[in-house]
Amino acid sequence: MKYLFFTAAAICAIAFKSFGQEAAPNVQTFNFTVEDCVNYAYEHQDSVVNAKLDIKSAEYKVKETTGIGLPQVTGTASFQDYLKIPTTLLPGEFFGQPAGTFVPIQFGVKYQSSFGVNANQILFDGSYLVGLKASKTYKELSIRSHIRSRIEANVNVTKAYYQVLVSNEQLRLLNANIAQLKQQMDETTQQNKQGFVEKIDVDRIVVQYNNLVTSRENTIRLLALNYQVLKFQMGMPIEYALSLKDKLEDIKLEDNTADLAADTAFYHNRIEYNLAETNVDLRQLDLKRQKSLSLPSLKANAAYTSSYQDNNFSNLYKMSFPSSYVGLTLNVPIFSGLQRVNQIRQSKIAVLKSQNDLENAKNGLKLQANQAHVTYVNGLQSLNNQKRNQTLAQEVLRVSKIKYQQGVGSSIEVTQAQTGLEDADNKYIQGLYDALVSKVDLDKAYGRIK
Repeated sequence: MKYLFFTAAAICAIAFKSFGQEAAPNVQTFNFTVEDCVNYAYEHQDSVVNAKLDIKSAEYKVKETTGIGLPQVTGTASFQDYLKIPTTLLPGEFFGQPAGTFVPIQFGVKYQSSFGVNANQILFDGSYLVGLKASKTYKELSIRSHIRSRIEANVNVTKAYYQVLVSNEQLRLLNANIAQLKQQMDETTQQNKQGFVEKIDVDRIVVQYNNLVTSRENTIRLLALNYQVLKFQMGMPIEYALSLKDKLEDIKLEDNTADLAADTAFYHNRIEYNLAETNVDLRQLDLKRQKSLSLPSLKANAAYTSSYQDNNFSNLYKMSFPSSYVGLTLNVPIFSGLQRVNQIRQSKIAVLKSQNDLENAKNGLKLQANQAHVTYVNGLQSLNNQKRNQTLAQEVLRVSKIKYQQGVGSSIEVTQAQTGLEDADNKYIQGLYDALVSKVDLDKAYGRIK
């Protein structure tokens, strides 16, 4: 049955994670409700933890962008030892030599050094102002991405939790059927010894009994794996001991979707739609940035430098020659070979595409919600039908046993009735899991999971 199988990625990840892990000397034990498991995942699941770190990184990104508009100060220091002082050729006429001749002259000293401080400050830059706003929107994007990670963790943990509950229910039904069949097998064996029934009647029951015992053993192993899948989805080490507080009867499965269908703007509650809105905002900001590149920019700058020169190193720093200045730098874009014009056009197209994506996301979310609604209603009806079939199968088996004991029925009827009950139990388990999963998908589709 499909509810017994999981994604290959989850199982492989569990296998790799468990391989090489040694049993902890002090294994921790937890007894959790589904809400406890979800809250644990919020704090330990890798994708949620990383998304939370992305928010912190985005905060630093905002501060980094803000720092661009603050004064930028740098210090400089230099030292030169001229092993050969540069030589300059001067016209010979300066020194009374014939025209056309040159006299080599060395200018400068052997040792030179300087220390300086430079500072500049943005007074106006349109791209900086837009970038500052964009960095804050980027932070908002990381926050919404974190919310999406929490929702996905919530969905995965809840489904894994329900899988364990369903597996426990399947194990309970198998135990009940095995106990019932064991009693029937013992009674039939005694009747065979007394000559009231044939050996073939005993053999039929033994075959059924062995099959049920094998199914129980398989279910027990799968149940252990289901617990590991749940712990993996929670971000919990799989060697920890985990037990579940919630019971299947605590979960309310009812058709309460009428109020959901009345909310036509539910998609605003979906994080996917919010992320698409943020993407539109970022594209619009990029368009503003491209336009701002056509505006002039103005910066203030200042510098102070202290120079030292001497032919003797021991006297180099005895006398300084300071210099300083303050000024303004104005950059005015004049012509860029139509690059900016075409960049603006590309940004406009990107905005239109993001708006189309937003509209498509809205339609997709509406369709997803309608599909989730239909699947949930169908799942409830199927589950209720399987419950009725299960009850009928139990009654058929009870009547078949009475008829067989009174000699008006055959062992084949009892065997068929037992097989029918097992089939009804299996379909009930499948319907139960499908209904639980569709309930989670419905809550997600209408933005109930935050």
